[in-house]
Amino acid sequence: MKVNGKTVPLEQEQTLQAFLTAERYDGKTVAVERNGAVVPRTEYGSVTLTDEDVLEIVRFVGGG
Repeated sequence: MKVNGKTVPLEQEQTLQAFLTAERYDGKTVAVERNGAVVPRTEYGSVTLTDEDVLEIVRFVGGG
């Protein structure tokens, strides 16, 4: 699987939510694109990742 341009081994089948938690992403402050399509936050728990997936994960950053 590729995450933000880097190859990441997918050790076991898991949901996007489980992956984000394991990688210490806060699901409330990120946006995820999977294979070119934005994944709605409400679907993080139902999307199952595969080795062929390409993820782009963007964190929201506040500024002034």
